[in-house]
Amino acid sequence: MNATRLAIIAILGSGLLAGVGMIYLQSYAGWAELDAAQVGEIQLQSVATGNLEPILAENVKGLDTVQDGVRLSGAISFRACFTTPQSLAMLTETYVIADNAEPLTTVGWFDCYDAREVGRALETGEAVAFRGAENISYGVDRMAAVFPDGRGFVWHQLNDCGEALFAGDTPPETCPEPPVAEE
Repeated sequence: MNATRLAIIAILGSGLLAGVGMIYLQSYAGWAELDAAQVGEIQLQSVATGNLEPILAENVKGLDTVQDGVRLSGAISFRACFTTPQSLAMLTETYVIADNAEPLTTVGWFDCYDAREVGRALETGEAVAFRGAENISYGVDRMAAVFPDGRGFVWHQLNDCGEALFAGDTPPETCPEPPVAEE
């Protein structure tokens, strides 16, 4: 083999290894499946009080990039799935409906959560989105969607405060004071 062929093989080989490494880092490294205790209660905002109230939830499992109490990624990495015996009619009368819910995708191996299915169901009105905790982390709200059959999905998404902050704009006046960056 001549030097040119060796160089080509080295370039292609290192490109292949870098690609495999990137896929691993995006899809597996840092992601951890959470059990029901780690996810905690599924809470929605009450229409009557504005406070968070737990709903009945079974078969809860989640996914996040928190390991040993340290967040390895942004605050919007959290996802969870659950089932609830509570009827959708009762939930819509009791809890705040979110009109700006946009489920975020996640890693493919977390198979209980399908953001595309949830998004389509929210668009068609098959599922209903509810507000969970506002500013669970500055600029990030917890959202939940429930289907008529009791399947539920939870995710974090940026609110107006978070979108402004991350865009480098001044947050709206209704936002709490942004956190001060540590030096």
